[in-house]
Amino acid sequence: MEEILQDIGVEIDNLNLLGQFIMLAAVLVVASVIYMLYTKIIVKLILKATAKTDTKWDDYLLNIDVLNSLKHLIFPIILYFFTPLVFQGHPEALFYARKTILVWLIIVCVKLCLAVLDGLHIASTEETGLKHHPLNGLTQMLKLIAICVGVIIGISALLDKNPAVILTGLGASAAVLMLVFKDTILGLVAGVQLSVNKMLKTGDWITIPTRNINGIVKHVALTTVKVQNYDNTIVTVPPYALISESFQNWNSMQESGARRVMRSINIDMNTIRFCTPDEMRRYEDNGWLDGMERSGDTEVNLRVFRHYLENYLVNHPRIVVNDDKKMFLMIRQLQPTPQGLPIELYFFSSFTAWKPYEYMQADIFDHTIAIIKEFGLKIYQAPSGTDLALIK
Repeated sequence: MEEILQDIGVEIDNLNLLGQFIMLAAVLVVASVIYMLYTKIIVKLILKATAKTDTKWDDYLLNIDVLNSLKHLIFPIILYFFTPLVFQGHPEALFYARKTILVWLIIVCVKLCLAVLDGLHIASTEETGLKHHPLNGLTQMLKLIAICVGVIIGISALLDKNPAVILTGLGASAAVLMLVFKDTILGLVAGVQLSVNKMLKTGDWITIPTRNINGIVKHVALTTVKVQNYDNTIVTVPPYALISESFQNWNSMQESGARRVMRSINIDMNTIRFCTPDEMRRYEDNGWLDGMERSGDTEVNLRVFRHYLENYLVNHPRIVVNDDKKMFLMIRQLQPTPQGLPIELYFFSSFTAWKPYEYMQADIFDHTIAIIKEFGLKIYQAPSGTDLALIK
């Protein structure tokens, strides 16, 4: 047969080259057909099937990004298995072609892993039991591991070495690697601790006075936690700083529906005295002595005032009183000071948002300051220049 082809002027090498081109074209056509069928039909069928299931996890694991990454595997897989036929008789070309396709396949597999991890992360933010855990740092760490594994396998494929040999070589430089990835490693450990102990999540209000942080957590990443302060500035802090230092998380307060108020006013001790009979009758007429255990015919005006404040707070519509949850109410004396006798109001407001909480607190102390003169008491106030000018 070869003699006949030579007699009619056809070169055997050219014929072999033509056959290889035809084989390559056939392989590309088959891969293209499978690619089109997958893109136009299979992807739509998978999306419809996942949409009909009750569970949401398959919607995230088989999302459009994952399916698109899967379709990119078609060409390298088909070409890798059929290149021995295409490059038959050309071992050197076959060697470099398979190396190139193998690296291509590794890159696509890494992208597929990253897409799957993104889907898992989105699913975890939607899942009731996991959405309160800051898993973004863990997801980023898994992505970094997937990329590192892909790079090691890719290098081993190019150098035709066992991946274990490359890992052994990297082990010798472990100290350098730990120094380079110090923040990443510390961030991973801190992220796991924050997640497992439910210490922090996106949307929490936290305060760290030592770092001038007082705001809402916007993003929890592998190496940074981003907080938007109430003055609209953005502060970033490494996660491991939240573990090594102390911070205050106000989330449990917001979820409880009650926020503590603990403020005091200073009473001028010169105005503390026994009530007169006329005052006692007036207090009884106003109902200010109802429910108070009497110690005699007369009472100290400060005791009557404290009893009045307690009844006023108990009947306030925006104050939470629940002893079972330690949301009790108390009017107590503190240690006397040169600036007077502090009387502390300790209670819990049903407002947890900043502005309503401050307004309600101000209204209560407005009333307290205004009513105190009805009991013959005065609030201590340091003398001002006007007061000194009245002294003759």
